[in-house]
Amino acid sequence: MRAAVLTISTSLSEGRGEDVSGPALADLCETAGLDTVRQVLPDDRAAIAGALRRLADEDGVRFVFTTGGTGMTPDDVTPEATLDALDREAPGYAETIRAESRDHTPLGILTRGVSGIRGRTLIVNFPGNPKAIGQSWPVVEPTLRHAAETLARE
Repeated sequence: MRAAVLTISTSLSEGRGEDVSGPALADLCETAGLDTVRQVLPDDRAAIAGALRRLADEDGVRFVFTTGGTGMTPDDVTPEATLDALDREAPGYAETIRAESRDHTPLGILTRGVSGIRGRTLIVNFPGNPKAIGQSWPVVEPTLRHAAETLARE
């Protein structure tokens, strides 16, 4: 199964700083047996939505996981861009990620990530923090095989 990890960060897309969240999420994907590609995008709603559409419609990846851009600053537009690209919401992933994060920090409720389906691709927004990704992945990973099988059905 193919997956894509998109790191959403203007500064990282401009070469300022080191992406630690994207590689952490990609490593988890690969450990789960997913053939994973990575990309870094700026905090730009149209660019994010466009990348999600391309990955789902043209590149045929089964899963797209984003990291970053889910907070409350004005340039945190990942959830809005994701909603622009979705055909249908699948809110259980985002809800469970938020619920799980509350066990680790009261600030977990501030994440605005969403999740849903475009065509036959599942898209899930993860927080931009590697520690939060590590805490969230165990609630997502066990569902991936079944989700992929369901998405592939006619």
